[in-house]
Amino acid sequence: MKAIIPVAGVGTKLRPQSYTQPKALIPLAGKTVISIIIDQLREAGINEIIFIIGYLGEKIRDHVKSKYPDLKAHYVHQVDRQGVGHAIRLTKTIVNQDEVFVVLGDTICEYDVKEVVNSPYSMIGVRKVDDPRDFGVAEIDEEGFIHHVVEKPQIPKSNMALVGVYKIRESEQMFQCLENNIRQGLRSHGEYSLTDALDCMIQLGVKFQSFKVENWFDCGRKETMLESNATLLRKFAPPTEIIYGFENTVIVQPVSIGAGCVIKNSIIGPNVAIGENTNIDYSIVKNSIIGSFSNLFDIVLDSSVIGSDTNLRGETRSLNIGDNTSIDLG
Repeated sequence: MKAIIPVAGVGTKLRPQSYTQPKALIPLAGKTVISIIIDQLREAGINEIIFIIGYLGEKIRDHVKSKYPDLKAHYVHQVDRQGVGHAIRLTKTIVNQDEVFVVLGDTICEYDVKEVVNSPYSMIGVRKVDDPRDFGVAEIDEEGFIHHVVEKPQIPKSNMALVGVYKIRESEQMFQCLENNIRQGLRSHGEYSLTDALDCMIQLGVKFQSFKVENWFDCGRKETMLESNATLLRKFAPPTEIIYGFENTVIVQPVSIGAGCVIKNSIIGPNVAIGENTNIDYSIVKNSIIGSFSNLFDIVLDSSVIGSDTNLRGETRSLNIGDNTSIDLG
C-alpha cells in the first residue's frame, strides 16, 4: 500500500506564517503537522509515500529527507492548483493499481490506522460536526456503509463530515472517476474535488465503509491551531517530572522545548511549544507556539504564534508574527 499526502496548498488562513513556511511544516507540540501524519502511517506499516508539493515544496522535500532518510518518498509537483482531485490524479503512474491511503496534509486525526489499513473495504474517515456546510459530507446507512458523499452542500442531509482520511482499495476506479470528472469539467466550488470522484465510485458499486475518528485537530487557523497545540502537548510533551534546568526559570507543563534553547529568568507554560535554538530572557510565555532560532526579551506573550528567526522585545501582547521578523515593542 502507498500513501498520498497532498501538501501543495498555500495556507492563506495561516498567514503570515505560511508566506515563508508550508502549513504542513508549522510546528505543533514539538513536531510538525506532516511529521505527525508520517509517524502515524509508518506505525501502521506504510513506508512508501507520495507527496504532492507546490508552493514552497522544496521545504517539504528537505524536511522529509532530513527527518525520514529511510522513507521511500516520491514527489509530484502540482503547478496549477485545481483542487485535491486534480492533485491526486497526478499520482496515477506512481500508484499504478496499488491500494492507496490518502491523508490531506493539514489533517491530524486520532484513529486506529492499522485497523483501517487492514479492513477488507475501502474506508472514509468521518466525524460529527455542528455545521457540515464547510465540509465534505457523508450519508451513511445503518451498517456504516456510505451511499453518497457531497462537497460542502448548502442543505446537508447529514452532519457527518469527511475529515480528510481515505483508504482506497480500488485505485483504478478512483483514477477513472477523476479523469472523467476533469474531462467533463465537473467542479465543486471551482475545484476538482476528491469527494466527487469518491461519489462516482460509489455509484459504480464500490463499497465504502465509514470509520469515526476519535479526535480531529484543526490546523487551518491561528486560534484552532493553538487549541490543537494545547491538546497535542498533553499527549506528546515530556512528563512533568522532567527537569529542564534553565536558569531562574519556571516551567509549567505541558510544554515542548526544542534542542539548543537558552531560557533564563522566565516563566514558560502552560501549553507552549518552542522550536530549536531559541533564546528567551525575562519573559512570560503561555498558550503559544514559538518558532526556531528566535530571540525573545522582556515580553509577556499569551495566545501567540511567533515564526522562526524572529527578534521580539518589550510589553504584553497577543501576536501572530511570521518568520524573519524583528519587532521592538519598548
